[in-house]
Amino acid sequence: MRRADLQQVRAAGRHPGTTEPRCRPSPTRPGSTAPPHHRTTAHRRFATREALLGAVFQAKLDASECVLDEARLAEAPVAVALHRYVERIIPVSRDWPVDTRRMMRENPDANSRRQELSARLDAFLRRAVDEGFLRPGVPLHWARAVLDQLVDSVAHQFPEVEPLQAADLVVDTFLTGVGAP
Repeated sequence: MRRADLQQVRAAGRHPGTTEPRCRPSPTRPGSTAPPHHRTTAHRRFATREALLGAVFQAKLDASECVLDEARLAEAPVAVALHRYVERIIPVSRDWPVDTRRMMRENPDANSRRQELSARLDAFLRRAVDEGFLRPGVPLHWARAVLDQLVDSVAHQFPEVEPLQAADLVVDTFLTGVGAP
């Protein structure tokens, strides 16, 4: 992406006159104003470990849904929506670093909801192909896997990189690759 494009993308995903994203931070996010809790405090609120994990998974789904809504995947220009999505999903991934696969198998409602959110992202990637942002002929599931891995890598292997800069890197890599032009 050109520098001017990145500046437009950055400006489009913010509250007017601020650098803060529109999604509210979760109470567990660093810098939150919520009082700190010991792990035992959280465990006491749930009858079982599975109930606690279920609540964590639902919170991650809630945050992911907020990210998809605010990215405006169907309405915003593809590059803007992609940058919004990546910039906002990185903190969600960092805040809720849970492996949800087992939980999905055990909770059909949560799995159904996750599949709905996943379908929204898949539809966006089809739109990106239709509008020429991704090469035609590249399998959609491959493009999705690459995007998911880029986001996961920057969220967890490079926690020192701020979401805005991480999104710049992920979007540029996703749309143009790492090869020489």
